Amino acid sequence: MTTEDSLVMQKTRELCQTILDEPVMKSIRSRIDAFMDDEQTRTQYDDLVGRGQELQDKQQRSVSLSSEEIATFEQQREALLNNPVARGFLDAQEEMHELQKSIQKYVTKTLELGRLPSEEDLGSCGSGCSCH
Repeated sequence: MTTEDSLVMQKTRELCQTILDEPVMKSIRSRIDAFMDDEQTRTQYDDLVGRGQELQDKQQRSVSLSSEEIATFEQQREALLNNPVARGFLDAQEEMHELQKSIQKYVTKTLELGRLPSEEDLGSCGSGCSCH
């Protein structure tokens, strides 16, 4: 079933192409590419992630964080979130993650059940609820 010429792999490639052709996916890809092309924003992001890791390491070692360290981190975080390229990237990452989760959940349930899952099988409470 997993050889390149099997029907399952052919259909998997078709699914992947359908995903790539979706306007939402093109938007996600565009925002990720904009981030990757913006060296200054990538540096700003990397600096914030590194600083966050340093603060987390300190906390795990039971070292107190100074109010100055926390304030500096919060300022860096706010600056990043106010950067439209960074904000677009972070939103795109979240959208991509949600898409991956949805696809994985559907395929996993199909394999578990041996049939296409219903909304109830997937744990959805219906289109009228506010949990989505």
